Amino acid sequence: QVQLVESGGGLVQAGGSLRLSCAVSGRTFASYAMGWFRQAPGKEREFVAAISWSAVSTDYADSVKGRFTISRGSARNTVSLQMNSLKPEDTAVYYCAADPTYYTTDRYRYWGQGTQVAVSS
Repeated sequence: QVQLVESGGGLVQAGGSLRLSCAVSGRTFASYAMGWFRQAPGKEREFVAAISWSAVSTDYADSVKGRFTISRGSARNTVSLQMNSLKPEDTAVYYCAADPTYYTTDRYRYWGQGTQVAVSS
């Protein structure tokens, strides 16, 4: 059974930092692209960042460029999202996702359960 498990969410003040991690089990995802998405209350899920299997390609939503950094672990079965200079509008449930194809939309095949990030003003 394939599982993606996010961790690292929490409550932080505006301007602070958090690091989210996603661990993949049940299958080797070394050749899979991975992405981060988020969904705020009352809003649709939106793309945050993506990274190719080789980590050569990355993409970011305009709203997080320069503040968030996506990276893969050496074993490529983990992906992290370093979030700096957090803003209240970053408050959302954050999801990691994986797929053989690199997407910047929510077409990913596998999804985690999400981790809550709350940024206070």
